[in-house]
Amino acid sequence: MGFRYPEIGAWYRDNEQQQLFEVVAIDDDLGAIEVQYLDGAIDEFDVESWPQLTLSPAAPPEDSDAGYELSQEDRWSDDAPYLPVSDNPLTTIEPDLFGGFDDF
Repeated sequence: MGFRYPEIGAWYRDNEQQQLFEVVAIDDDLGAIEVQYLDGAIDEFDVESWPQLTLSPAAPPEDSDAGYELSQEDRWSDDAPYLPVSDNPLTTIEPDLFGGFDDF
């Protein structure tokens, strides 16, 4: 494959490693291209080393969300909050907690 600057969301096959991956981020300031393999593993390539890779463009796999560990139900479920049913009035009180702070 001739040099082609990667695009976020594009899928490629590494012909040397025989692995399929998606470009998930490009950091021009650091010169890094972040990819995610089909099994969910994350890797990073330098922009300078990208042209030396033996890549070919690939179509997204049927289950392209497998790396995110989403089931079919998760993809289509509503993100409605879970509200437990209880007659206890204490369950409606919100705590005064602030994440990340410790009181000494």
